[in-house]
Amino acid sequence: MKPVKDIKIRKGDNVKTIIKKMGEAGGFNAKHLYDACEVLKEMQKPNVLRFLSFPADIIATGTRGIIRDMIKNKMFDVVITTCGTLDHDIARSFKNYYHGSFWMDDVELAKKDIHRIGNVLTPKESYGIPIEKFLKKVLPEIYAKKKELASYEFCWELGKKLKKDSILYWSWKNKIPVIVPGITDGAVGYHLWEFWQDHKDFGINVLKDEQLLSDLVWNAKKSGALILGGGISKHHTIWWNQFKDGLDYAVYITTATEYDGSLSGARPEEAISWHKIRVKAKKVFLMADVTIVLPFIYAYLL
Repeated sequence: MKPVKDIKIRKGDNVKTIIKKMGEAGGFNAKHLYDACEVLKEMQKPNVLRFLSFPADIIATGTRGIIRDMIKNKMFDVVITTCGTLDHDIARSFKNYYHGSFWMDDVELAKKDIHRIGNVLTPKESYGIPIEKFLKKVLPEIYAKKKELASYEFCWELGKKLKKDSILYWSWKNKIPVIVPGITDGAVGYHLWEFWQDHKDFGINVLKDEQLLSDLVWNAKKSGALILGGGISKHHTIWWNQFKDGLDYAVYITTATEYDGSLSGARPEEAISWHKIRVKAKKVFLMADVTIVLPFIYAYLL
């Protein structure tokens, strides 16, 4: 048996040193944070197909910068996310979001056309208006070149027209597909539908996304995933990996519990029963707020 040790922090210790000490010391999620870092480090091998999945809410926070830099530095090969990621990434390329509080008066905020995402404030002029203005300009340009696109092709078309501070720009620059299975569930999806009203020969073909995922998975020797939160992004990631008998590496980070049966809180062990994660996979379940731990994980990998 390995003894639990006290953590001793010394002046000058860097992030990697401290996380290693947390792992060696043992105890609760501190140990899991270290284990997650080590699994993700091993995933950086050239023969591993690396997935990153996350929901949109964290893109409203400063965590957007960590996701962007992970893609910029090619730490992952495929991104699976939700339509809101496109919304926030576009909006924040043009306007600021603001600090707020979980305990603000939402009736008063509604009167002032200020939306709230937890303790982040997104005024109407920072969200709906810049997204609409951007898409009114670029959708006709995209339509003039191509009438049918996969969601990842659409994301690349958006990315090439955005600033370098955006996730979509770097996904286009590095040709890392951003796949959005629920493409209509957000502001960008609404404007796609609105544009389609007058351009019925235009559309997003999500089955082309599925074909890409099929080609990637069936040709992968090994695969791994960093899965932040839950929802459709999480399920789509593990769903496709069942066709190669499961992920070889899996790191789940969530604050959801498993006891209501939801996928968001489901642990890696449950995915083993579906053959979405291999029995002998290196897997970690980290119960934590992504906005707290992801910057440290990224620093560790650097």
